[in-house]
Amino acid sequence: MTLRLLVAGLLFVFIALQYQLWFGGGGLTDLIGLQRRVAKQAEHNRKLSERNLALRAEVIDLKKGFEAIEERGRADLGLVKPGETFFQVIDTKKK
Repeated sequence: MTLRLLVAGLLFVFIALQYQLWFGGGGLTDLIGLQRRVAKQAEHNRKLSERNLALRAEVIDLKKGFEAIEERGRADLGLVKPGETFFQVIDTKKK
């Protein structure tokens, strides 16, 4: 009788610990959620790193090359060199 009670008690403790392992705080379900969040963050970091590399290359190009500065001035500000004629093409077709 006491042996059955001991086995039942140990079985209960084992089941309680298994529940804690699988579903409790810091258990496997939390681990899986954290792994997903880490993967998402790593992808986000990769995209930001690529963007930073592109911006760094653009800054270097702007510091060293006058062609890039001229291109930005023409595209963004509509600048024209002396002696050039500016033509603006207007699309009459409505979208």
